[in-house]
Amino acid sequence: MSNSIHTVPAILTDDPIALGKMVFQTESFTDHAQFDIMDGRFVPSRSVSCEQIAALRTKLIWEAHLMVLHPEDYLEEFKQAGAQKIVFHYEATSSPDQIIRQVKSLGMQAGLAVNPKTSVDVIKPLLSELDSVLFLSVNPGFYGAEFIPEVLNKIVAFRKAHPRLEIGIDGGIKEDNIVKIAETGVNVIYIGSAIFRQPQPAENYRRLTRLAEAYAP
Repeated sequence: MSNSIHTVPAILTDDPIALGKMVFQTESFTDHAQFDIMDGRFVPSRSVSCEQIAALRTKLIWEAHLMVLHPEDYLEEFKQAGAQKIVFHYEATSSPDQIIRQVKSLGMQAGLAVNPKTSVDVIKPLLSELDSVLFLSVNPGFYGAEFIPEVLNKIVAFRKAHPRLEIGIDGGIKEDNIVKIAETGVNVIYIGSAIFRQPQPAENYRRLTRLAEAYAP
């Protein structure tokens, strides 16, 4: 794909009422979102469920970022709920190749997320089957976690080696680092607290989007 850049709101909460508010806000300024799903096992925190997302009947085009053990157990319900894409963690399963095939067989796109300390070498055998790779720039599981700048060097090297693959980044992205992030050549920047924990989420989203687009290669 081309190296166009997109900013996508990342919706993370354990509160169904807050979920509805965040989705309503997101629908006012974009048509695409990511829902972060946490099980309290792969990561310490828990989030809202697929059932609660489905109940909102959102018109958003959305994907699910599964920070869960045994992601294969979640695929069918997310397909039924309307997910267009599943992003699961390499570290959460011993059979990532099988999960990729399951996701594809259900008619969804397959993305693979890697934690900051995970070497990209381990995912190379899977790249030809993937629609995207998502680099976590925080240790996952908490809203507003601290950004790990060393991940940007990994992305730059990965982009040079794989110029056509969709690359995303997720975690700790704010106005003071989004320019450096955009310059790495990522295609998708997922943004959570820098949108939703601000007084004017829509304006924050638009400002961050303008910065990303201005500095993309």
